[in-house]
Amino acid sequence: MSDHIVTAYDLEISAIKTLLAQMGGMAEEQLNNAITALAKRDLVLADLVIARDEKLDVMEREIEEKATLTIAKRQPMALDLREIMVAIRVAADIERIGDLAKNTAKRTHAISEALPRKLATGLSRMGSMAQAQLKNVLDAYGLKDAEKALSVWRSDEELDALYNSIFRELLTYMMEDPRNIGMCTHLLFGAKNLERIGDHTTNIAENIYYLINGKTIAEDRPKKDITSMMTGMEK
Repeated sequence: MSDHIVTAYDLEISAIKTLLAQMGGMAEEQLNNAITALAKRDLVLADLVIARDEKLDVMEREIEEKATLTIAKRQPMALDLREIMVAIRVAADIERIGDLAKNTAKRTHAISEALPRKLATGLSRMGSMAQAQLKNVLDAYGLKDAEKALSVWRSDEELDALYNSIFRELLTYMMEDPRNIGMCTHLLFGAKNLERIGDHTTNIAENIYYLINGKTIAEDRPKKDITSMMTGMEK
């Protein structure tokens, strides 16, 4: 390619990366606000999260359009093409994380009573872990750090294990007092949203590894969510 074309291509890739970084930063803020809103039953903050989610949708579409146009105009090869395709995939995962943050915030409206301390502590810890995974994987993408991405990929087991623990705890509360069923059901959905956010950060980590190495991770994906096999009577 001529110098002019190379420069134009670099500018287009830079614009995609800038928009993706902005999208990642907004997703981090949305997740933080959603967790805070649920923990504190802050309806105003919850509504802010819900209202702002559309912006993430718009940004994802813009990234996809820019990436598609760049491929059509420049016909990039090898690493350049991987970079564009990975940007599209990462944007899709970030948009889904935004959806899950919004859904978590919505649960705030359905819970009127204060959370039991043990449940509040567990959910807060799970939220912190999901936030850390998101921050670390976005840092890994920005730095093109495969080892950091692998660290996030492996850490998802810890989030799954904590989700299993919270799931059991919520079942116990529901069995002990049927009046807890409504609240605990909404908290189950909230906890599941956080667990799914961990899955999406794992997706991003896999794409970072592929971007840098040109191949997929050889190990089996770490997964310790066993809630689908629980009978409802396990402690």
